[in-house]
Amino acid sequence: MRNIAVQMYMSVDGVMEAPEKWSFPYWTDDHENCAFQRLLAADALVLGRSTYEQFAGAWPTRTDDPFADRMNSITKHVVSSTLSEGELAWNNSRLIKGDVVTQISELKEQPGKDILLYGSDRLFNTLLDNDLVDDFRLWVFPLVLGDGKRLFQSARVSKWQLVDTTMFSTGVVVLAYQPAS
Repeated sequence: MRNIAVQMYMSVDGVMEAPEKWSFPYWTDDHENCAFQRLLAADALVLGRSTYEQFAGAWPTRTDDPFADRMNSITKHVVSSTLSEGELAWNNSRLIKGDVVTQISELKEQPGKDILLYGSDRLFNTLLDNDLVDDFRLWVFPLVLGDGKRLFQSARVSKWQLVDTTMFSTGVVVLAYQPAS
């Protein structure tokens, strides 16, 4: 059985919206290595429409970079009610429409490595509400944004166990959680 592994960037005050606008000043080679190791542990991505469109607009133009090469070659499962299969131009992209929970559950049952989720707050909350998240890496950046989409939108209580922490020289902390048993 595969795991749904989440990698999410968030400010101290819980904002996860548009990390490309605020996370780069904190980025170092150590961050890159940590994120790349997480990507290598997966053989598929699951993305919401908006995150997919942002990624598809940026990653294919990057070449001769191991991280970009992996992002461009890995299978991408795109959850969208508005896109069509023909609109998925990024290499190895597949559309998930309809019953997302059932389809993601079926993906988890297939053999393979982890399925990695980046961004996609609504999709994240749907997976969280349905107990489909197995590994949650929360990258907390040392800034307060004050305004923007908050990560957690569910009113449902779920308990998590901290299994690892990584702190970078820039003050970014990665908190690794798994469901509490």
